[in-house]
Amino acid sequence: MTTDIVYWQAAAAFPVLSVLTALPLLTCGAVLGLKSWRLWPTALTGAVANVLLSIYLLWVFDAEAPGIHLAEKIDGLGYRVGVDGTNILFIPLTAVLGALALVYTLITRHRNDRLFVACLLAYQGILIGAFAALNTLQFWCWSLLELVPVALLTMFAGTGRLRNQAVKTLLQYWSSGLAMSLAGFLLLSFGLAGNGMELSFDWLALKHHNLAIPNETLIFLLLFFGFAVRMPLFPFHAWLPVLGEHGTAASAAIFLHGLKLGIYALIRFILPLTPGAAEQWTHFVVTLGLIGIFYGALLALMQINMRRLIAFAVISHTGMLAIGVFSFNDFALEGSILLSVAYGLATAGMLFCIGLIYERTRTSFLPRLGGLFETNSTLALLFLISALSTMVMPGTPGFDAAHLLIEGTIEEHGWWIAIAILLGNVLGAAFLLWAFQRLFIAHPKRFVQPYGSIHHPVLKERIIAVTVCGLLIGTGFYTTPWLKYIDQEAREIGEHYPAHHSHHINETHHE
Repeated sequence: MTTDIVYWQAAAAFPVLSVLTALPLLTCGAVLGLKSWRLWPTALTGAVANVLLSIYLLWVFDAEAPGIHLAEKIDGLGYRVGVDGTNILFIPLTAVLGALALVYTLITRHRNDRLFVACLLAYQGILIGAFAALNTLQFWCWSLLELVPVALLTMFAGTGRLRNQAVKTLLQYWSSGLAMSLAGFLLLSFGLAGNGMELSFDWLALKHHNLAIPNETLIFLLLFFGFAVRMPLFPFHAWLPVLGEHGTAASAAIFLHGLKLGIYALIRFILPLTPGAAEQWTHFVVTLGLIGIFYGALLALMQINMRRLIAFAVISHTGMLAIGVFSFNDFALEGSILLSVAYGLATAGMLFCIGLIYERTRTSFLPRLGGLFETNSTLALLFLISALSTMVMPGTPGFDAAHLLIEGTIEEHGWWIAIAILLGNVLGAAFLLWAFQRLFIAHPKRFVQPYGSIHHPVLKERIIAVTVCGLLIGTGFYTTPWLKYIDQEAREIGEHYPAHHSHHINETHHE
């Protein structure tokens, strides 16, 4: 099937995707080069400008038309970017979380750390570049570059004596994942060249000629296992709890959203490029997803460190999203994309909350905390709304997304798989509500030193809380516009799998 392409000149005043990618990177360079008193005006100006640019991106994107929009291409460099329903929501969320991470940093001990601020800005630009990439090598290079700010932020600004070991574990896992995904991308392109076609890493060309690709099963396995490390999907997850425990909340908030790059990669590269092998290995992926749901939830219930608890929660959620992606129909794909965005925002909200509690108490261990509601009502509200969104409660964006995912799962895999997903979500509600009770309601275990009058960050805390809670509640009560962004691409991907495609979607969609 030929994909429609609309270049940026037809819809926007400038190449918005390249500007969205370049602006944080240029701001990063400026932060490293300018005098210290210009650090925060420059950083915040760049971050706010990127948020405004992402709003402009949503405004000029035509949700009613299928295909790639706002495309850019440089033939000599193999550079190609574009947006469709698969990635259109991830890019603005990256910009928003990047700005909030900078506001959070103003409250912490890293507020004058030039390298810390520069790494946050660089990480934002790298993630946007990866989400926008429509060239397999371009996507892989951005994924490789992502290691740099993550490693630096953990080594020089992380917590605990084992943070260097956490970086080593990350490098071990990610290097294997990157090696496998690179091998898969190379086999894709050279496989086409071996069939007499032009060597190309262009996603559109690979998609158009996917029936001519040899070694499809091997390519699928390489890409899937490479992306499984990135998501992370059980049993490729061991690096995440370690990194979550020893990293910083500011970087982790963007980082855990960045983990959705793995789910995005499944939808962008595996489903369209290796459709036959994806169908053949569905039961294997669903089995891993089910194990991951319960493994992550049960391990989260056993944690006393809030950062590790959230890391295991992400592992549990990843299993649910993987099952949704491998249901191959419109409902499940839409639900998986929107739920990935909702989880990214909600998880970031909880991490900001835990990070701010850590700044006050110097601990994230539940047995040492308690009774924080009276002195930290803003943080309590932020954690509660974020937790309810993660539990896919009504009034949050996760509710409609999970409804679509469950409906698509029932249609493809039957009731038992859907019931297992719902049971996993019940366990998720259990460990999040239990954590909220121990943090904010239970009798305090130690004296909490309030902030001094010189450093009183209530306004900054409220900016973070109002932004996260406002986005979650606002989109939760009215998800139709956001689903419309996703609808066309989910339907187009579903048409690659006619045996699974929800042909009745127009009759029941968004009722």
